[in-house]
Amino acid sequence: MSFHATPPAQWRRSTRCGASNGCVEVARFDDDAISVRDTEDTAARLAFGPAEWRAFTESAKAGRFDRP
Repeated sequence: MSFHATPPAQWRRSTRCGASNGCVEVARFDDDAISVRDTEDTAARLAFGPAEWRAFTESAKAGRFDRP
């Protein structure tokens, strides 16, 4: 996976962002890599394969990362 691939046309912002600018954005690249970036530092990105992304989103939906 490349962290420096040509970015897709559009990044999607978290629906929990609200009016603040401290948000997370997600985009899918041509090689099916899922990239995540902070809206305050768009140059820094993390990239995940489809299976890694699926495992993360399933864990988040199950509440694994919720604060007590």
